[in-house]
Amino acid sequence: MTEKHEPHVPHEHSDPTISEIKKEGVSELHAHAVAGPPPREEAGPLGGTSRTLWGDAWYRLRRNKLALAALVWILIVAIAAITADLWVPQNFGDPRTIDTQAAATQRLLPPQPGHPFGTDDLGRDIFGRVIYGARVSLTVGVIATAIAVLIGVALGALSGYYGRWTDSVIMRTTDIFLAFPYILFSILILAVVPPDQRGIWPVIAAIGFLGWPTFARLFRSSVLSVKENDYIDAGRALGASDARLLFRHITPNAIAPVVVYATMSIGGAILSEAALSFLGLGVQPPAISWGRMIDDGRAFLTIAPTVVLFPGLAILSTVLAFTLLGDGVRDALDVKMKD
Repeated sequence: MTEKHEPHVPHEHSDPTISEIKKEGVSELHAHAVAGPPPREEAGPLGGTSRTLWGDAWYRLRRNKLALAALVWILIVAIAAITADLWVPQNFGDPRTIDTQAAATQRLLPPQPGHPFGTDDLGRDIFGRVIYGARVSLTVGVIATAIAVLIGVALGALSGYYGRWTDSVIMRTTDIFLAFPYILFSILILAVVPPDQRGIWPVIAAIGFLGWPTFARLFRSSVLSVKENDYIDAGRALGASDARLLFRHITPNAIAPVVVYATMSIGGAILSEAALSFLGLGVQPPAISWGRMIDDGRAFLTIAPTVVLFPGLAILSTVLAFTLLGDGVRDALDVKMKD
C-alpha cells in the first residue's frame, strides 16, 4: 500500500513576513523617536565609566582653575550675604541703621581693626554694608536673568520651531527691543514708578523684561539647528506632539549656548542694577546697594576714597567672576574641546 504524501505546506510563522518586518522597523523607529538621541558619552580619564555631556562638562569645568576660582568667589560672596544677619551686626554693628553717637565720633574712618573697610559719613561700617549690598546685587542678577531666560527661551523656541509668520513677528519684536538703549529704557520704566514704591522688584522687572531679546535670538538659532536632526523628523512622522518634541528633545539639546550666556548675563544684570541705583532709580534706603553706596560716597571721594573704593571693588570682582565662570562653562560645553 503506497503511502500518500501530502504536499509540504510552510508553517504560518516560520519566516518573518513583510508586514512583520515593517512593524519591527516602525517599533524601533518609534522607540528611537520617543527616547531621543542617545546621550553623548565619553570614556573617563582612565578609560572607565563613561560620562554624559553635562557630566563631561562638569569634569572639564573642575579642571579650569580660573573658572573654578571664580565659582569659589561667587559662593563665598553668596554665603556671606545669606548669613549676614548671623555675624555682621554682632561684629560690625548693624549697617542698616544710623547710630547718632557713631555718626559724630566714627565718621569717615580709614580701614582699621574693628572696621576693615573703614566707615562712611554716618559712622556705619563699610564692610558690613558691602556684605548686605551683595544681597541686593545677587538677587537682582539671578532673578532678572532667570526672567529674561524664561521669556527668551519660550519665544525663541516658538520662533525657531514654527518659523514662517511666527518667526517674523517674534524676530521683528526683538529688533524693536534691541533698538532701544538698554539703560535708557530701564530708566524710562523706573521713572514712572513712584519714589516710595521703588525697590528691588521694579528693578528686577525692568532688567529682566528688557534682557530677553538676546536669549530669544540665541535659542532660536540653536532650535533651527537641532530640529533638522533625523530623530525629530521621526518623532514628527510618528505623531509626537509639538510640545513633546520641543520640551523633551529639542530644548535639552539646544540649551547649552543659553546656559553660557545666562552665566555671563548675571554679571551684566548686577552692573545694570548698580548703575540704576547710582542714578537714584534703584533700591531706596534703608536697603543697601553697591551702586547706592558709591552714589552716597562720591561727595567724600577726595577725603575718604574707601567709601567708594570697596563697593566698586565688590562690583568689579563679582561681575568679573561671573564673566570668567561663563567663559569656563562655554569651554566646558564645547564638544570640540579635548582633555
